[in-house]
Amino acid sequence: MSALDPEVANQLAEDLPPDVFRTIISTFEDDLGRLAQELAAAAQRGDQEGYERAAHSLAGAAAAVGAIGLEREARIAMDHRQPEPPAIVLPRLLTEAKAALQALHALIH
Repeated sequence: MSALDPEVANQLAEDLPPDVFRTIISTFEDDLGRLAQELAAAAQRGDQEGYERAAHSLAGAAAAVGAIGLEREARIAMDHRQPEPPAIVLPRLLTEAKAALQALHALIH
């Protein structure tokens, strides 16, 4: 399974000027780093509301660039009814984040 929804990611890469696309990826990368830190910090202090809020923001950012695997994991993290603890979800989420960034950067070159 690809880290990206090819329809969304390719449309961004093809429809936007290269400098604008690079800016979007750079902004996504910055947001991803910040939100991943917020998510991990909220999980560590047992702040379920903060954890879900950061996961919600991350899901939205991922959806905007077509990072479907990352969006899926963020949506799992947002759902307080799901049984998996952050210690299980966060490593998967970070793996998906890395894959999404690699795939997005590949579209630049």
